[in-house]
Amino acid sequence: MGVLKTCVLRRSACAAACFWRRTVIPKPPFRGISTTSARSTVMPAWVIDKYGKNEVLRFTQNMMLPIIHYPNEVIIKVHAASVNPIDVNMRSGYGATALNMKRDPLHMKTKGEEFPLTLGRDVSGVVMECGLDVKYFQPGDEVWAAVPPWKQGTLSEFVVVSGNEVSHKPKSLTHTQAASLPYVALTAWSAINKVGGLSDRNCKGKRALILGASGGVGTFAIQVMKAWGAHVTAVCSKDASELVRKLGADEVIDYTLGSVEEQLKSLKLFDFILDNVGGSTETWALNFLKKWSGATYVTLVTPFLLNMDRLGVADGMLQTGVTVGTKALKIRPVIERTFPFSEVPEAFLKVERGHARGKTVVNVV
Repeated sequence: MGVLKTCVLRRSACAAACFWRRTVIPKPPFRGISTTSARSTVMPAWVIDKYGKNEVLRFTQNMMLPIIHYPNEVIIKVHAASVNPIDVNMRSGYGATALNMKRDPLHMKTKGEEFPLTLGRDVSGVVMECGLDVKYFQPGDEVWAAVPPWKQGTLSEFVVVSGNEVSHKPKSLTHTQAASLPYVALTAWSAINKVGGLSDRNCKGKRALILGASGGVGTFAIQVMKAWGAHVTAVCSKDASELVRKLGADEVIDYTLGSVEEQLKSLKLFDFILDNVGGSTETWALNFLKKWSGATYVTLVTPFLLNMDRLGVADGMLQTGVTVGTKALKIRPVIERTFPFSEVPEAFLKVERGHARGKTVVNVV
């Protein structure tokens, strides 16, 4: 019920008389969409204004709040994000031409209009606003997402994503744990399933080799392939061997003991090789695939952006049959270190140094 004030002009009295009349005012057909306060138009974020080394990272309190441009988008309040090698590469300008073509396919913008650019691909947080076509989420839902590299990133208070890039966060994971998984999970899943053709139906007994097994993608890949019954050989340094064994690796090759190529010669050939290292490995890794058997070698390093497009990194794996954190497939988030939001540059330096033991996460709130 509402109260409507009605005014009537009485000509005879040459005066306006007002009276109150109680009537029903129907509510507009809102879909539970919240809106950002008009007073809040900016937010804190870590941005870059040009490409370069770590000194180009800049903290600002005046980054414009993201808005919904398309009816299938949602705005997420970021609770945690993570720093991936692609963020370090993008900070330095790698892939800028290709990504700008994706951002501006009609070439309507001038050079440099991608700045200020926010990095960060992973996010775990809470839905704040929904577009009109969004049916599976509503404000208040806890979600996680992997944001494609041509969009503004997640090292900010809020981020806007498409509905097909987001899913409900597993209740068994904290925001910090959840933020460590989406991008590496999508990358590993795309390599193993989309390109390698492996799944829970055909992976049992297959031999898999993972180069760079202790990083974010490697630690996820070990767990997925072991859950599907594969025999996994992991290549990492000695100080990471205990970690990858706990994740399920059957054999561990320590690259600090000498040539990995020579050490692998004593093992049987592989059905699938996932290369997170690149460089010299690409010259000899193919020699360790089984011959004439449909064996597959996938490199995620060079050229990274071409592989990213070919593999379809943000292809909705989080909404497929893989239910991370449930009885269907339990994945242990591997977090090497967590940084506060004020120390994002230190998080970039940590990832840039390499030799990862899982993921580097940033707590935003």
